[in-house]
Formats: sequence, C-alpha cells, structure tokens
Amino acid sequence: MNSSPASDRIVARFRHGYTGFSLEVNLDLPARGVTALFGDSGSGKTTLLRCVAGLERAPDAFLSIKGEVWQDEARGIFLPTHKRPLGYVFQEASLFPHLTIRRNLEYGQKRVAAAQRRVSLDQAVALLGIGPLLARMPAHLSGGERQRVAIARALVTSPRLLLMDEPLAALDPRRKGEILPYLERLHDELEIPVLYVSHSPDEVARLADHLVLMENGQVRASGALTETLARLDLPIRLDEDAGVVLEGSVSEIDVDWHLARVAFAGGKLWVRDSGVPLNHRVRIRILARDVSLALEPHTGTSILNMLPAVVTQLGDDLHPALALVRLDAGGAPLLARLTRRSAAALDLHPGQAVWAQIKAVALIG
Repeated sequence: MNSSPASDRIVARFRHGYTGFSLEVNLDLPARGVTALFGDSGSGKTTLLRCVAGLERAPDAFLSIKGEVWQDEARGIFLPTHKRPLGYVFQEASLFPHLTIRRNLEYGQKRVAAAQRRVSLDQAVALLGIGPLLARMPAHLSGGERQRVAIARALVTSPRLLLMDEPLAALDPRRKGEILPYLERLHDELEIPVLYVSHSPDEVARLADHLVLMENGQVRASGALTETLARLDLPIRLDEDAGVVLEGSVSEIDVDWHLARVAFAGGKLWVRDSGVPLNHRVRIRILARDVSLALEPHTGTSILNMLPAVVTQLGDDLHPALALVRLDAGGAPLLARLTRRSAAALDLHPGQAVWAQIKAVALIG
C-alpha cells in the first residue's frame, strides 16, 4: 500500500459491466506529473477516462483526487461532470467555430470564479505558444494549432486534474512533432496531474512519469515509467522493441561529431546531438536490441558506450531463440536482448558483473 498522504494521490476504483466488456480497475496513482494509460485499442483506456470524468457512472466506484472525493457509490456520492474541477482534451479540438481563439479561451475561463483561477489566460497562451493566433478563427488554423488552443482552453479552467484522450491521434507525424514540445513544457512548468491516454510509444516515452498498462478492461501493470518498462514478467514494447527510458542531463557536446554526452544515475552515454543545451534535463530511450554484453571491457569497437552493470534477472523474449536480460547499472535499470546461445556462452546469472555495450542511443527530449 502506498504510504504517501491522500493529498498526493489519485485513487480510482471502478467496476462497470458492458455488453461483451467489463472495466475492473483499482489504481493508486501519484497526483503529480503525467500518468500514461497505455494499451491496445479496446483495452479500456478511454472508458476509464470517461469514468474519471463522470461521463460514465460506474455502479461500483470510488474516486478521490488529492483527498477530495468525487465519487463513492457506497455512500451515494457522485459529482456530475460539470461540478468536477477537471479539464478534458479529446482527439478533436471541438472549438467554437463562430468565436475567435481569444473568445474560445475566455469561454473556458468563465467556468471558474475569478478567485479560484490558478492558471491565467496569459499563462496558458504563453505555455502553448498561441499568442499570434488569438485574433484568428478556428477554421484558419492547422490541426496542431487547433489542438494547442484546445489544451489552453482546458488549462484556463484551472483544473485539479487534466484528462487527455489521445490528443495527438488525429495529427500527422509533422504536426505531432510540433506539439510534443509544448506538452513537455506543460509537464515541466505546471503542477496539474495529467491522465494521458495513448497508444503512441513516442508520446509515452517523452511525456510519462507513471505508466498504467491496460488489457481487456483490467490493469496489467502500474508503476514508475522506467521500472515498469524494465519488468521482464510482461515486457512492454514501446514501438518495435522492449527497452527503458532514463532521465539525465547534457554534460558535454562534441560539435565535430554532432554528439552529446548525457550523465545519468548509471554513468554517461554518448547520444546524437539534438540541439539541447548543456546542463538541460533530457530523456533517453535505450532499446534492448541496442545493448550487448561482455565479461570484459573491449577496445577496437564501433560501440561508443560501455557501462559496468550487474545482471539482476533473465527472462523470455518473443522468440524462443532470444532472451531478455535485466541489468542494474549504478541504480539505473537496463534491458539487453541476447540469443540464448550467447547467454549460455557467457554463463549469465543474477549477480554477475558484466559490461553493457550500448550504441549511441536516441535522445528524445
């Protein structure tokens, strides 16, 4: 059981039966940062979000946000959606087409009494970079611009909780790339907890602090992003491979070779330079396929990164010829994919000291 106070938690318990589907979740989540609800289509992500919003009333439910009870069916408590201090961003922006962007934002702001406003209109405009759009009409905006306005409109309601249901799903890759940095700013600069529904690996890797894996209306796993991704009992594949996401800061830039060095808990890694300044916090994604193991440090190799690590666990992979190896590199978890033949040749076992050889990995923001 989590020992942090209720004021720091989101507690959500829902049991709701539908024709051919049932939602059964029991979650205790941090009331800070971004919690990604991740899973295949039909896993129950959006249904869970609608229950949190009060758009679906589960007959067996309890929901508290930072100690404030929004629903407790055992006591007959149910706050309707319009009384829940939340913001909701859907796949489609759904702006009022007859109002300018400024008027759209002001409409959202009117939902909150002036004395209760914690996010000003100017702050939301600055965070989403929509100042030049305020006098325009929604029909004259790109899809990415409309979605940024929709997020700003949700923010000016000063929500205690922000719900985002695949907000980038309707955008092409270029527009997604334009809006993700703004979502990262919200993550870094606001203290509003976010429940973020997605099946996009890149969005989860870049934004999430906590990961909830859903399958058939149930929670398969819930925990901090890095630790949950490193679990071998249910390898979670973001995109084409298993792997981990680590946080660090840029400690060095090699201008000649367009590389940056990122310091993290387990050491330092060379990555492709993405223009992030020195000392700035970043995330790096390390795929299991990009990690090989050796019993001694090697020279004369093309691989730039070598870290001392300890084997903590061996597990199955998708093909019987392969194995996943979980490592501890100075407190940071890593995953490596090897053939079972190689694992046997190295006699890998928990507690064994090895060297993790890591290709120059992806810097993701």
